[in-house]
Amino acid sequence: MNQNIELAYKIAKERYAEIGVDTDAALNILKDIPVSVHCWQADDVMGFEVDQGASGGILCTGNYPGRARTPDELRADLDQFLTLMPGTIRLNLHAIYRESETFVDRAKITPEHFKNWID
Repeated sequence: MNQNIELAYKIAKERYAEIGVDTDAALNILKDIPVSVHCWQADDVMGFEVDQGASGGILCTGNYPGRARTPDELRADLDQFLTLMPGTIRLNLHAIYRESETFVDRAKITPEHFKNWID
């Protein structure tokens, strides 16, 4: 764990202890609870189908500073997240995160389009 994360956890642990919360015990409980994570939580619904983000409406824009711009960057962000999260994680991967050199109609998506994610 990097030093900034360790320091942040130490401070949080002390603050929570002041109100009677044992963060280590809470993390031990969490490790037994599976958590589902949607891949879009890591990039604000941008995906890799087009180079312009979502259209708005009830969605986010996908244009925040530091967001993943490539599948490899998104996987690296998710890998970092997974080092901080105890327990079993289920990653829900949507069609907009497939990797293909050319356009693929959603009705023709195959597991091969997610090979890098599977690997």
